[in-house]
Order: sequence, then C-alpha cells, then structure tokens
Amino acid sequence: MSDWINRIAERRMLKAGAEGKLSGLEGAGKPLPERPGDAFVDPGEAIGFRIMAEAGALPEEITLKKAVIDARARYAAAPNADARKAAMAEIARLEMRLAIAEEARRRFLKS
Repeated sequence: MSDWINRIAERRMLKAGAEGKLSGLEGAGKPLPERPGDAFVDPGEAIGFRIMAEAGALPEEITLKKAVIDARARYAAAPNADARKAAMAEIARLEMRLAIAEEARRRFLKS
C-alpha cells in the first residue's frame, strides 16, 4: 500500500486518540494479535480492517479469508474421498473469490 495511505491512517488514529475515542478499548497498549495470513496484509490495512471489525463492518476480503479457513478445516475432517473432493472444490471457489476481492482492493487503492 502506498505510503500516503499509511500516513492518513496514522493521522486518523492520532486524531481519534486526541479526542479520547480510543481510551478504554479492550487490549489497549498491547500488540495486535498474530493471525494466520496477517503477514501478507500491510500494517495500515490491518489497522483499517480491525477498526471496521470492531464497528461490525467486515470487508468481503476478511469474510472470505475466514470462510477459506473454515473450508480447510472441513477438508481436514472429511470422512471420505467424496467429501474431501467437495471440500477442495469449495476451497478453490472461495480462494478465487478472495483473489478477486484482493485484486479489486489493490486496484481501487492505486486509483
């Protein structure tokens, strides 16, 4: 993500902190927890995603990541080859939708 977006996110966080909107939040002063896949998300995006999640508005990209994790768990627990095949098809479908959502966000942020 471009540097100016990180600066905007930083300024908004500083403003919210100065207005007292960030005081008393759960986990204040602690580092963000590590989650699977976070290594591939820019820190500015991670902050934005977290703020949206706390407000109850998850972007499609995050919802799809959770669905992929759930589908992989179903694949691992599949009792037979047919169930594994169906789970693998679902994983492929979800990963394709996730890739499309990620690419759409990257293109949106470039413009």
